Amino acid sequence: MGSQGHGQVQRWQDRWWAVGLLVLVVWVGIRLAFDGWSGWPGILVGGLVYAGFMTWLVMRRRRRDARAVGTDAARVPELERRIARNGELPEDPAEQAAMIRLIRRREEKLRRNRWWAFPLLALLFFGIPVLWFASGNVGAGLWGLAFGAAFLGWMVWFNRRFVRRMAGMRQRIEGVGGGVVTGPVAGPAAGSVNGSAGSVTGPAGGAEGFAPRAR
Repeated sequence: MGSQGHGQVQRWQDRWWAVGLLVLVVWVGIRLAFDGWSGWPGILVGGLVYAGFMTWLVMRRRRRDARAVGTDAARVPELERRIARNGELPEDPAEQAAMIRLIRRREEKLRRNRWWAFPLLALLFFGIPVLWFASGNVGAGLWGLAFGAAFLGWMVWFNRRFVRRMAGMRQRIEGVGGGVVTGPVAGPAAGSVNGSAGSVTGPAGGAEGFAPRAR
């Protein structure tokens, strides 16, 4: 189903079934690599349950983001992709305002969660291999440590890059610091965004302040 609000066609990989299928394939692949094919029925059943839960969680997050920033849930993944790639700005002023609000929402969540999210992931990815070592499964422990180190390294790199690109995209829209202003979207101090679809009153951003690397 396309996004009727902006006439955009939703990519197939953004649909709920594609999210669930990806989670299922990754879960089953990792479990089979560690446990072998002997327990594949239980692994498949567990993967279906986990994929269903994660799909529900992702779709719920998209709906909440859409309500918070004033766009369609189907448009949230595309806006996130443009932000992550520092790509093309939306032509619709209302979508530019929604992108600003989404950026500020992400910045606020990163500030709020950074103190516990990475330590919890480190405990998870390095704690489980320790249990494997303790049980005598050295091979699984080594694979777990290697995967955990690679995944956490990727997470740190991706998070820093995403924060920089959020700041860059916001500056392009708001014209902060000599950036190029594209479209009639004003900065937070102006108080309004005018477009063909009407007027959005209030600051474009939802959360005050900037992420640590966005200043």
